[in-house]
Amino acid sequence: MVSDKPNASADADIISPRDNGLNIEAARFVPSDAAETGLKIRPWHLLLGTAVALVLFVLWFLFTSKSVQIGLTPAAERVDISGGVSFELGGVYLLREGEYQISASTALHEPLRQTFSVGSERNQRIDFAFTPLPGFLLLSLTPSDAEVRVDGIAVAQPQRIELPAGEHEIEVSHPRYLPSSSIVTIEGKQIKQPLEVALEPNWSDVSVTTEPAGATILLDNENSGLTTPAVLQALAGEREIALQLDGYKMHRQRIFAQAGEAVTLDPVTLVQADAQMLVTSTPAGAGVTVNGRFMGQTPLQLDLKSGQAHNVQLILSGYKTFTRTRTLERGEVTDLHANLTMQRGTVVVRTQPEGAQLRVNGELRGDANQSLDLPIRAHEIAISLPGYAGYTQSITPKVGLTQEIKVKLLTLEEARLRAMKPNITTAAGQNLKLFKPFAFTMGASRREPGRRANETLREVNMSRLFYLSTHEVTNAQFRQFASGHDSGKFVEQNLNEDDMPATSVGWHEAAAYCNWLSDAEGLPRFYNIEFGKVVSSNPSATGYRLPMEAEWAWAARTPLQPDPNITGVANQLRFPWGPNLPPPDRHGNYADRSASALVGRIIFGYNDNHTAAAPIGTFKPNVRGLYDMGGNVAEWMHDFYEIPGKDPVSDPTGPASGEYHVMRGSSWMHGTITELRYSFRDYGVQGRQDVGFRIARYAE
Repeated sequence: MVSDKPNASADADIISPRDNGLNIEAARFVPSDAAETGLKIRPWHLLLGTAVALVLFVLWFLFTSKSVQIGLTPAAERVDISGGVSFELGGVYLLREGEYQISASTALHEPLRQTFSVGSERNQRIDFAFTPLPGFLLLSLTPSDAEVRVDGIAVAQPQRIELPAGEHEIEVSHPRYLPSSSIVTIEGKQIKQPLEVALEPNWSDVSVTTEPAGATILLDNENSGLTTPAVLQALAGEREIALQLDGYKMHRQRIFAQAGEAVTLDPVTLVQADAQMLVTSTPAGAGVTVNGRFMGQTPLQLDLKSGQAHNVQLILSGYKTFTRTRTLERGEVTDLHANLTMQRGTVVVRTQPEGAQLRVNGELRGDANQSLDLPIRAHEIAISLPGYAGYTQSITPKVGLTQEIKVKLLTLEEARLRAMKPNITTAAGQNLKLFKPFAFTMGASRREPGRRANETLREVNMSRLFYLSTHEVTNAQFRQFASGHDSGKFVEQNLNEDDMPATSVGWHEAAAYCNWLSDAEGLPRFYNIEFGKVVSSNPSATGYRLPMEAEWAWAARTPLQPDPNITGVANQLRFPWGPNLPPPDRHGNYADRSASALVGRIIFGYNDNHTAAAPIGTFKPNVRGLYDMGGNVAEWMHDFYEIPGKDPVSDPTGPASGEYHVMRGSSWMHGTITELRYSFRDYGVQGRQDVGFRIARYAE
């Protein structure tokens, strides 16, 4: 039986505070000594931590850096290495692998500023040579008005010529002297080097006497201003000397003048003329023929036979031929003057748009649409209109023929585009085409089979003209930048032939290649690189770069002539070959049946004759002349990767920052409906054996 009463012994052990006369009250908490011994950061802790971190950084740097000996010829007074951390120990620098810039200077040389790369070798040597400052060539010339050309370029003030150090060809010439050519080595470094050049005369001193004296001397039908007896300077070569005296027949004599050799002609006894005629014209310089025989140019004195009819003609370009027939009496001396009549022709100018102004030989003629009556000689026609590019043309009117000039003026924008080269070739041999993009739609519809969530539909407006390479960068082209590059093998399939696309190239390496190519052509760099990594870009630069994703999508998907009745992605290519699977055989390099042993998914029944990567240009280009925009290898884009929004964008260059970069285009590994579509987007940053790149640049 169980009792309901409490246990007496237990009750005895319980003591009530009330019964004991005690009260329980709250008391202030006082930390014990144990609490005071908790972690407390003191200044010396921070100093110690900083020191440890610094030591670890130094050890890491020493372990990963390369020993680089910088050779400078001549020795520099100041040397700076930028682009990363560097330590200098007795002329040897500790640098990590990557790109750097050296700046150095000496008193008598051009400042040295050059980019160099530190490779993976433990010990390296890189040599640089200064370019001496220019020197001065002090020329003393005889004759003083001689013309001077240096390396084929005329010099306006030859007395003091500033020239870069090295060999230069100095050519000195004068119409009346023998030319001189010499090679001069300029020391540079602001040194002044004198050079005396005295040209040898290129004429012969010809002594001429006549009986009677006082005859005018003509040399090659030009009045020398001398009368006999006289010493005439005749330039070397075959020359004609004519002696003219009123009342006497003109005496003509051919001589061969040799430079530096004096000639004394036998005295000439002038014969009294039978009849004479002095022929002049306005304007002067007309050719004179007598009975069909050319006699010289006006003004001209003719010795004619008396009692005989002579047909005299004066001919001058742009003027009507003047003809007279004269019969002179014995001993007659007469004049014949011709006021030549200018010939004219008609030129009709037709210009669009209306309102353009016309100038002829710089003279304003008013509205450009008019008919011009012009002399028969060359004229410069200039047409201008505000807001349009000017037009100029040289034209020579023709007698009895109406000529027409039709001009459609180009707007400044049209002229700007016309002036741009449609194709350019890089220093590494790539061909790039110029493109003027238009607004289009990027992404894919949610209803499209294979669509991924990162293919957001969005409207893109593009205004900047750009160049895009027709092919992907090859192994040979990339090895000009990185000589040790190896695209490797994939399951015994060689990917490293010279004409195959360069793969196993990370995004940062591809960007560095673009900078290298820009440097080779003197273009502003698009990428800013530190420690081998791109830290920022210069959107205004026209140097080489990776394509913007929008540029690539536009060049790959849009038609040459969009249908105005079709909007959005319906106006664009879904696959590189068209709207539906499968592709025609040998359309491009995708995962075909020969790749079934290498990759997981292939295009059933498709054959392109290449198991892995193919040489660039193996397959036909797209409508814009671009090869392998789909297939062969996927390609790096400039843009950081993101899932884009739906808002319209203009000239997009991608997010300002990110971890990964966009890849576009399918590769030889791809065979699914998702990957083969043009809207497929992938991302990464490290190189892959099915990812390469092509290059782009802004046109301006």
